Amino acid sequence: MGEIVNLRMARKRKARAETERAAEQNRITFGRTKQDRTLTKAEQNLAAKQLDAHMRQTDKPE
Repeated sequence: MGEIVNLRMARKRKARAETERAAEQNRITFGRTKQDRTLTKAEQNLAAKQLDAHMRQTDKPE
């Protein structure tokens, strides 16, 4: 026969695991130094400028 499981405790265990996963994601997202955030933003701006520089300008005759 299978193991007896207390559903209340199983739900609590699952909720704790989900909370821990969310906390880990927040540590990755928000747990960075100001220097790291500034560097990431500068890299994103540079990538956007380079992408815009390669776009073709189309002049439509009116």
